[in-house]
Amino acid sequence: MKSKTHYIPNGAGWLIELKQCFPKKNRASYRPLLIVPGYGMNSFIFGYHPSGLSMEEYLTDHGFETWSLNLRNQGGARCEGGSRRYSLKDLACTDLAVAIDFVLGHPGTRHKKVDLIGCSLGGTLAYLHVALNKKHRVGTIAAMGAPLSWEQSHVLVRWLFYFPKLLGWIPVFHTRWLVRAVLPLLLQFPKLLEIYLHPDLINKRAIGRLTETVENPNRFLNEEIARWIKQKDLVVDGKNLTAELRNVTCNLICILANSDGVVPMPTALSAYQNIGTPDRRKEILVVGTEDLRFAHADLFVSDFSQQMVFAPLVSHLRKMN
Repeated sequence: MKSKTHYIPNGAGWLIELKQCFPKKNRASYRPLLIVPGYGMNSFIFGYHPSGLSMEEYLTDHGFETWSLNLRNQGGARCEGGSRRYSLKDLACTDLAVAIDFVLGHPGTRHKKVDLIGCSLGGTLAYLHVALNKKHRVGTIAAMGAPLSWEQSHVLVRWLFYFPKLLGWIPVFHTRWLVRAVLPLLLQFPKLLEIYLHPDLINKRAIGRLTETVENPNRFLNEEIARWIKQKDLVVDGKNLTAELRNVTCNLICILANSDGVVPMPTALSAYQNIGTPDRRKEILVVGTEDLRFAHADLFVSDFSQQMVFAPLVSHLRKMN
């Protein structure tokens, strides 16, 4: 897969990172795709899969020009005097807006809109972007395990985010090192991991590489997310995101893992239920069966990702182009 990396100033003292992956077929056929990573992670996982084609490889193999984004403080994004204090709105309305403008303004891109693949919190950022930007240039949002309204939350998630003010004071360091250190122990007790992923669905010989996608969470975002979980709906500048999304009519694909402990199905489904998009322009894809349970990260890295997630995603994207 041919790729190129770009660094773009966001106007707030950061260079965001965009990886451009070129399709094998004519890239003018479909709208360009922009993959937005989620909470405490970077875009490494979109270009790596333990046992098959990565998401980037799969999408480009099927004719899509695919861009993977690292927002400020993610991956190779660089700080050039910018503040470490920022909000979800800053990520959605500054970083993501700059990335969309760059993709659509790049030579060879003939489309006027981009399709967003929002992964976990990346999907929430996509919702924020289209809800707060009436002149947005988004054709379709494919939201993968993305929360809107916290209709349901796992007890561990509620416990971790129970004290918003305290979380806003505590900086978090060395998260990747910590995950690498405890991973062998967690693999001995897979039930502890199943809120996030099922180790038996992943090539264990390569599972250590998955820690490359781990980033240190930002303490100011931690406080904002904690308040959001407590009050159920995200409120930004006095605007309720759930209510604002009812005025949005872009295409929507909601991809839900049937055993997701991080973003349970009722929470991931809330965008589908609240967005103003007509039924004919929105879809639901529930991934997993009674015998094959899918957790949050299984959507991206399981042995079944290509056939159960990437293939139907391509089909939905083509239909909505």
